[in-house]
Amino acid sequence: MQMFGDIPDFLIAWIEQQQMFWVASAPLTADGLVNISPKGVQGTFHVEDSRRVWYEDLSGSGVETIAHIRENGRVTILFNAFEGPPRIVRLYGKGSVYEFGTPEYDALLPEGTRHPGSRAAIVLDVFKVATTCGYSVPFYEFKAHRTQLLEWAAKKEAADRDAELTVGFSSATSPRVQTGMKRWWEERNTTSLDGLPGVVSAHVSDEIFRSKPIARKSPHEQVGIKFGMSQAIMGHLDVRILAAFLVGMLVSSLYQRLAVAAHAILI
Repeated sequence: MQMFGDIPDFLIAWIEQQQMFWVASAPLTADGLVNISPKGVQGTFHVEDSRRVWYEDLSGSGVETIAHIRENGRVTILFNAFEGPPRIVRLYGKGSVYEFGTPEYDALLPEGTRHPGSRAAIVLDVFKVATTCGYSVPFYEFKAHRTQLLEWAAKKEAADRDAELTVGFSSATSPRVQTGMKRWWEERNTTSLDGLPGVVSAHVSDEIFRSKPIARKSPHEQVGIKFGMSQAIMGHLDVRILAAFLVGMLVSSLYQRLAVAAHAILI
């Protein structure tokens, strides 16, 4: 194990190459639920400098990390290598929560840069970094990032945005749109599993959702998909051609035998 007081440059470069990370937090009570959340949407993790990192906290069914940070601030972020040399990195720090609609959030995520469903920016002031071997972590091959969460969130945000832009809906003074994201935050994200406060202001913010487009597959990837489909189609064609050839051989063989038998009868 190696310990550092901040994030060395070589680890910053490595961290920025990783496709996912884990966030661990816990309440102060002895019987409180310890939470570990996997994160992995591309472009949501940022290294500001050797002592500060932050990530976009996307909407989900729970709000444990936000609630634990509000109570005690303790957070550990873990990265590990799935390819190349083995490595585990833990970032220990003091967390801060800046919810959607606050000046701090807007400073970190200017208009058009936030992902759909982004409810807060989680900032971690790092005071200790630990690296360990990671010899027991298996190899895994990265294929692609999932888009289901972003697509789900984009639909909910569209419901809120349409209401706010077309009829002057105010999130702070009017009932939330039933299918909107702010209604989701209000019903699902204001309290943790242990009853601690979670989201406190995002769901009543009058700020209109403006998010970056969901990243689609590049033309190169699309070509790869089409090529794969073509290969599959060709595979099916090869099977059909082989079957037709075998049937043809069988028919030809039977025809020759019948011809020989007929000739024998005539003689």
